[in-house]
Amino acid sequence: MIWEHLAGELSVRLEQLQAVSAGAVDDLAQLRRQVEDAPAERLGNELARALAVADRLCWDSLSKGDAESFERQALVCADLRLFGACARLTGDD
Repeated sequence: MIWEHLAGELSVRLEQLQAVSAGAVDDLAQLRRQVEDAPAERLGNELARALAVADRLCWDSLSKGDAESFERQALVCADLRLFGACARLTGDD
C-alpha cells in the first residue's frame, strides 16, 4: 500500500509541475501515467526522470528570460526533490 501512496504523491507533484509548465504538458502527462503504472521498484527511476524534466523546464524558462515561470517551476522542483529525499527514492542518505 505504501508504494501506491508514494506513486500517487509523485503523480500529484508532476501534475503541479504540469500546471506551471505550458511547454511540456504532453511529456509530463506521459510521465505521470508511467509513474502511476510503475512497479514499486521503478519509482526511484521515475523520480529521477521527473527531476530531469523539471530541471530542463527550469533551464528553458531561464533561457527565455521568463522569471515568473522559472520561479513557479523551481518551487515545484524543490518540493519534488524534497519528496524524493523524504521517501528515500533518491538514494541520498
